[in-house]
Amino acid sequence: MPLPKNRIIPERKIYFQPEFSSCVHCGTKLKRSHTAWKKNISTLNGVIQAWNMAYVCSNPSCAFPKTYYKSAEASLLAMKHTSYGFDVLALVGQLRFKQHMTIAEITEELTERGVSTSERNSQRLYERYLTLLRSSVTEFVKDELQRVALQHGGIMISMDGVQPEKGNETLYVVREVFSGTILVAKSVKSSSAEELKSLIQPVIDLGFTIIGIVSDGQQSIRLAMESLLPEVPYQYCQYHYLKDIAKPIVDLDRKLKTGIKKSLRGIRAIERKLEQDVSEEAEVARDYLAAVRSVLLEDGNPPLDLPGLRIYETSEAIQASLESCLSKKRALSTSKHNQNIQ
Repeated sequence: MPLPKNRIIPERKIYFQPEFSSCVHCGTKLKRSHTAWKKNISTLNGVIQAWNMAYVCSNPSCAFPKTYYKSAEASLLAMKHTSYGFDVLALVGQLRFKQHMTIAEITEELTERGVSTSERNSQRLYERYLTLLRSSVTEFVKDELQRVALQHGGIMISMDGVQPEKGNETLYVVREVFSGTILVAKSVKSSSAEELKSLIQPVIDLGFTIIGIVSDGQQSIRLAMESLLPEVPYQYCQYHYLKDIAKPIVDLDRKLKTGIKKSLRGIRAIERKLEQDVSEEAEVARDYLAAVRSVLLEDGNPPLDLPGLRIYETSEAIQASLESCLSKKRALSTSKHNQNIQ
């Protein structure tokens, strides 16, 4: 019976047990009760089927006999109600806000990395990433800011907005520069100076001395900062200037990266053919396939570190090594053939 086209086949199963082996209330050894949950999770290293096993106290006289112990490690694989790992969410955030990719481009990149998705799913992953980003802004940041203020005499803030696709909300993030701590992360429909002032004011209300401001050249950010913090030194971000100058090169490099990765697709089918082969040649082939797979995961940090150029150079090195290996094999075969003739 053929499998449904959209069904994801896990590459391996992982069973998780609770980190406790004994009841925290009475000290009695735990026993397995049932499967708390199981689901297929798509990660950057393939699809896994995770089983989180629930355990209970084996002592019938325990004061808390219905306390279920589950694996915290399993819960760290993915958010609830989603089948994508946190590593995939982190990559979506990086592609969206660091490389300014559209949802369509993110979908293509995830597909190239072996993560099955669609544009609608990519949009949901992006929204979940925003949820994680907002949840990272907690009361614990005050302790970090206190440390920075004592070391530098105050904090330095930066503000940046990202709108990869026209017509969508813009995500604005306010960071503390020295520590990289996120202070505010919020999507807004309007990028007016008055709207942005409502994001900056909570940072001012924290009560720390602000010794400097860094942002790009966006006028509404500049007006909002100058209105609320007129006496604080203001500097435009040099990285943004460099990135704007290098944009034509970065665009060409992205096309180069996409083209190379497309030409390297299909290695999973070759890996399956070699699974049962124990010959020396198959072992060498598996090493080269592992090298090619590492190329598919290769990334850079444009504009100073171009990923397409890096992938091209790595691919050339793998190709040269493979041709050298094949040349040696042909020479060895020719030598053996000549010896047999003699």
